[in-house]
Amino acid sequence: MPELPEVEALKDFLTENLVGHEIVRVLPVAVSVLKTYDPPVTALEGHEVTAVRRHGKFLDLETGGGPHLVTHLARGGWLQWRDRLPDGPPRPGKGPLALRVALETGAGFDLTEAGTQKRLAVYVARDPREVPGVARLGPDPLADDFDEERFARLLAGERRQIKGALRDQGLIAGVGNAYSDEILHAARMSPFKRTAALTEEEIAGLYAALRTTLTEAVERSRGVAAGRLKAEKKSGLRVHGRTGEPCPVCGDTVREVSFSDSSLQYCPTCQTGGRPLADRRLSRLLK
Repeated sequence: MPELPEVEALKDFLTENLVGHEIVRVLPVAVSVLKTYDPPVTALEGHEVTAVRRHGKFLDLETGGGPHLVTHLARGGWLQWRDRLPDGPPRPGKGPLALRVALETGAGFDLTEAGTQKRLAVYVARDPREVPGVARLGPDPLADDFDEERFARLLAGERRQIKGALRDQGLIAGVGNAYSDEILHAARMSPFKRTAALTEEEIAGLYAALRTTLTEAVERSRGVAAGRLKAEKKSGLRVHGRTGEPCPVCGDTVREVSFSDSSLQYCPTCQTGGRPLADRRLSRLLK
């Protein structure tokens, strides 16, 4: 799933390639992709893109005098830029193409979605705050006013595992499964540690890991073309998606805990005092 660093890089890429250009056609291909009907997608046509913004994991294309095109790529979605779009309208079918946006230059982009779970979402809105997911977002962790004190205040009201708190978009915007693993590894903290048990020193360390991990990921992604961002993300991850590989910090084997539709990765030596965490799904299978 694209998270804050990748969406930030897509925002920069689209700012360079979209701003100042006119949208001449918006073509929904997958029935499930469009989550709004008023304004219609045709209301975007004929308007110039004036800005591209990021709200957490949402991309927001702002047009002069027209509505916003807001996109959440979800787990299997992606944006594919084309310097020249194919001639003729795309054919609806079982392929990954969900929506196409064409510019007056003949260039544009496709929104695609892999897999069978259709969660890619596109909204046409007069104001991005009309999108429910945007309206409920917590603060951006890379914002100038997101300091350690504000982070501590957010955690003070929580009574749950820190992994879940970091992933809660209503608490902190933009962090998902992958970067929460990376942040907790950098902070040397168990994903199952309870927020209520965090000391002031641990909160300070977690805040530093949050800011550093995301800032470094944004810098690695900056200037990378949209088509190479997924590979860039994977290459920069230390524990997430690296089950069975050696931890780059201590050399211990990276382990995994599986859930019904996701998994987390961690290093026992760095994060849990050398103790493996119970894999609840595997435990149920062995009973």
